[in-house]
Amino acid sequence: MPNITTDPATAASGPLPRQVADAYVDAVAALDPITGTYLGVPAAARRLPDFSPEGQRALADLARTTLEELAEAEKRDGADSEAERRCARLLRERLTAELAVHEAGEHLRAINNLHCPLHAVREVFTLMPVETAEDWDAVAERLRAVPAALEDWRASLTEGLARGLKGGPRQVATVLEQLAEWIGTDGGWFADFTAGGPEELRAGLDAAAAAATGGLVAVRDWLRDVYAPAVEGAPDVVGRERYARWSRYWNGTDLDLDEAYAYGWSEYHRLLGEMRAEAEKILPGARTPWEALAHLDEHGTHIEGVEEVREWLQGLMDEAIEALDGTHFELAERVKRVESRIAPPGGAAAPYYTQPSEDFSRPGRTWLPTMGQTRFPVYDLVSTWYHEGVPGHHLQLAQWTHVADRLSRYQATIGMVSANAEGWALYAERLMDELGFLTDPERRLGYLDAQMMRAVRVIIDIGMHLELEIPADSPFHPGERWTPALAHEFFASHSSRPADFVESELVRYLGLPGQAIGYKLGERAWLAGREAARKRHGDAFDAKAWHMAALSQGSLGLDDLVDELSAL
Repeated sequence: MPNITTDPATAASGPLPRQVADAYVDAVAALDPITGTYLGVPAAARRLPDFSPEGQRALADLARTTLEELAEAEKRDGADSEAERRCARLLRERLTAELAVHEAGEHLRAINNLHCPLHAVREVFTLMPVETAEDWDAVAERLRAVPAALEDWRASLTEGLARGLKGGPRQVATVLEQLAEWIGTDGGWFADFTAGGPEELRAGLDAAAAAATGGLVAVRDWLRDVYAPAVEGAPDVVGRERYARWSRYWNGTDLDLDEAYAYGWSEYHRLLGEMRAEAEKILPGARTPWEALAHLDEHGTHIEGVEEVREWLQGLMDEAIEALDGTHFELAERVKRVESRIAPPGGAAAPYYTQPSEDFSRPGRTWLPTMGQTRFPVYDLVSTWYHEGVPGHHLQLAQWTHVADRLSRYQATIGMVSANAEGWALYAERLMDELGFLTDPERRLGYLDAQMMRAVRVIIDIGMHLELEIPADSPFHPGERWTPALAHEFFASHSSRPADFVESELVRYLGLPGQAIGYKLGERAWLAGREAARKRHGDAFDAKAWHMAALSQGSLGLDDLVDELSAL
């Protein structure tokens, strides 16, 4: 990756903010080899992070030191340029938010069904290169490191118990279910993963996979016998103070949570009207839009077969790139490469995306969890792949990687604000609707159902964690206060998704407070920024130029995003 250069006088006086940010990326990758693998750093491939309290303190100390260096860098000549100012703004906001979470001890109760050290340890193997014997040798060495990494995580959870910082009981129960699937009865997930390795390394790979599975067994037994009884009766919801802290972390802004809750309800009512109109085209007389979607589950367009759906999703993204490039976006050749993959079993039910390595040797990838299914309704896939792939996550995150030399490595990689990226991806779904890609009633109702899910997320995520009152004009339990049980009932009655998906999502919201609201609130920020830019330029507004400028500015928190988008 090219280094950012400055004139000799500036360089001699010390680093500017982008150089501070890039030095921070290097330091994080050294402390956290999983981050190194995401970045494509070969030296990271054989190690795993230190998830112990000491390891987490080292990361926090690095953040504090970096903030001090940033304050000095901002005093130097050249620090007031647009590029330096924007990077400094992001770096300060992100490190401050991360330190607030650390200082509250959240790393000492880091257990959930999607985003905790256990999942990071397993998922990193799916991102490792496995083309050569040397690649597989690195896999084996990292597999042998799994038991120690999980023991470090256990040490953090143990300290959390000693300090009264307990994980949620639902998270523990779900993780135990996931571990049972990963451990399996015939070698487990790690054995399956290494089955494709070269024969000359077979003995070493088998032994390493068995050692890694042994680490899973040990942490499973401890969670079941020690941790689960210790957290029994602890609340699954986090309350307003913890929620506000996590909301800042995921969204990059101090939200007015009551206003956001009201916005979720306003979107709910708007979308419900649109869904009813679209459902009438599919199943005239349907009592609810979800009755029409249930009809599509049986009688709508489907893809049969797991490999067939993977290929179909690949084709959907390829078609979107061909249609959008040169008309609504200007895409570099390496940004056009994106792969459709089937997610490994035992994870959460929602599809996801992994961005390319810094040199694009590993492309961006979308991942579909099949949850044991072999028949896939199209209405539930199209807008989701516009979200995960093109023009959603892939175009944004791959473009950041492509222009990292104009930004900083930090802005293009680990400085990502969740709500910025999820907001863009939801905006991308809406953009495809605006551009006429969702005129088919099946696909458009599926899109509206996905939009409704994001509005429901805002309502129940904020509502149940803050135990807010359900409005008097709600068709659902007006005047009552939200509980996880009511949230589950509300979500299930306003979604086409199967029961296992609904349950997985609810556990996710309880375990990652404030993350799920960033989709809808992030989309609102992107739309507000576009509208402000459109008004400023009038008839001269160029949507293609605006999109590319917006996608090339790197990540920002929502409190900064609207300002920056409006000025483009």
